[in-house]
Amino acid sequence: MAKKRDYYEVLEVAKDAQLDEIKRAYKKMAIKFHPDKNPGDKACEEKFKEAAEAYEVLSDQQKRAQYDRFGHDAPGMQGGQGFSNFDDIFSHFGDIFGDFGFGGSRGGGGRGRGKQGPPRGSDLQLKLALSLKEIALGVNKKLKIKRQRPCERCGGKGGTGVKTCNTCGGMGQVRHISQSLFGQMVNVSTCPDCSGSGESVSNRCAHCAGDGRIRQEDTIEVKIPAGVSEGNYIKLRGEGDCGPHGGATGDLIAMISEKKDEFFTRAGTDLECKVEVPVTKLVLGGSVRVPTLEGEVQIKIAAGTQAGRKFRIKDQGLPELDGGHRGDIYVNIQTLIPESLNSRERELYEELAKLQSPSETAREEGFLKKMKGLFS
Repeated sequence: MAKKRDYYEVLEVAKDAQLDEIKRAYKKMAIKFHPDKNPGDKACEEKFKEAAEAYEVLSDQQKRAQYDRFGHDAPGMQGGQGFSNFDDIFSHFGDIFGDFGFGGSRGGGGRGRGKQGPPRGSDLQLKLALSLKEIALGVNKKLKIKRQRPCERCGGKGGTGVKTCNTCGGMGQVRHISQSLFGQMVNVSTCPDCSGSGESVSNRCAHCAGDGRIRQEDTIEVKIPAGVSEGNYIKLRGEGDCGPHGGATGDLIAMISEKKDEFFTRAGTDLECKVEVPVTKLVLGGSVRVPTLEGEVQIKIAAGTQAGRKFRIKDQGLPELDGGHRGDIYVNIQTLIPESLNSRERELYEELAKLQSPSETAREEGFLKKMKGLFS
């Protein structure tokens, strides 16, 4: 698969270009490679689609911010960014193409006044909870969703005996003209009889009640890249509800959430944890095993290590979304105090206490003397 070009390069604009500059650049490219101006030219068709894809991202503030940070791997661009056909492009950017004035069935100048077509299906949204390990390594998730799909019995038409709608004359829209103090007012709305399809059926499908779609449960697979975080989302184009009477299909938006981890807390790409170490090991030194997201490692405890000290385990945290950097794990050492002792352990601790008593007494007296000096 050919590597995608940078969207700023496609539109020939600088990375700090303003929205109106991006819009002008896209118009220029769209006019140059418009299919009506270059009939049968496959290279121009691809450049036309490429420009539309670049404009869709750079004209949207949120998508542009994500793209500037993560490039083509940004969340929301994982589900197949792009346009499959020209009608898809025209439906997204009809306001842009309305200025071109090209003729023909696809020309933007005539599209706004032409057949509206059936309405697009709804976008669906779901929450996708991930563990820290899944975030660290990336994962493929199979999701069960309930959505509207074309009725198999009528092929999405809503019935048989399909003909041009008498109410709107096949336009999918109706106009209501009214008089007001300011003159004649024209209101354009979706045809109530054909729902914008421009067609009517004489025999409604009993299976879908004439809607052309039924609700069903499907299983789809979502590829989650490593390094995502709470609030990121992935848009899967065409995986939402289908529109009635053969209308375009909406998108599915998977919102990323993080499951609470029992051991680690997240701080960006770094992870933090607490490990309890026996007091004897803190005094005498030794080693302790620490779990990571991909196994475990050993860290060396020097003799005399104090509780609260932090150890860093490099490159064992979470990766950035672009894969360029991986965080660390910070281990906060806690003292493990035994809650119960056998007779021998108690005997040894009591003997240790007697040995340390003089030094402990001297340390307390020194501390109290210092405090008295501060308040005298």
